Amino acid sequence: MYLVLWQLLAVLTHNHAIPTPIETGPTFWALKESLLLHSGASFLRVLVALAFALIVGIPLGIILGLSEKTNRILAPVIYFLYPLPKVAFLPIFMLFWGLGNFSKVLLLFAIIILQVIVSIRDGVRLIPANFQKTMSNFEATFLQRIYYLILPALIPSLLTSLRVSIGIALASLFFAENYATEYGLGYLILNAWTKMAYSEMFAGIFCIGVLGGILFLLLDLLEEKFRY
Repeated sequence: MYLVLWQLLAVLTHNHAIPTPIETGPTFWALKESLLLHSGASFLRVLVALAFALIVGIPLGIILGLSEKTNRILAPVIYFLYPLPKVAFLPIFMLFWGLGNFSKVLLLFAIIILQVIVSIRDGVRLIPANFQKTMSNFEATFLQRIYYLILPALIPSLLTSLRVSIGIALASLFFAENYATEYGLGYLILNAWTKMAYSEMFAGIFCIGVLGGILFLLLDLLEEKFRY
């Protein structure tokens, strides 16, 4: 379906900067090893940022959801940072932590972490009070309450936040990977654009779509597993 729409767009616009899928196919095949390398670099950056965002964001979101005092202290900071375009922080990250992979992963982490914190906090607040009271009646410990009540209740909120975060993170790859790197789909796309190699550029764009599709498919599989 998408290939058909792509073909129609190329035919209707009749612009050499938009190659048809038929023209892009041979380029894609010729560069398959290079595309795999660039895709792997981008996938690894997103995966590492996602892992650290979950490690930090889930506990912090739970604390904010359970503690009104802590939420009152940290919420203004979160609300200030939340709407800011995180890509604007990349030059600052590079000044403090260099031009390597760490600053790029940190940018993706900054994009994902606030979304996770806010979604988890709001998910905790939506847990009915009688559920919490039932756990108290059974004299459940704090860890038991987290494991048996809060984490299962947070799965829908968490998966939704991850879908949104991954979409934004993938969209930011183009910016993040354009500085001091030789690997990554963002680098590939910009490099092809400067060379006016439009078939190569669209092959990179297609790979970002495939990468996003794989990540979303994994989230769907997780959702199916936890649903039953």
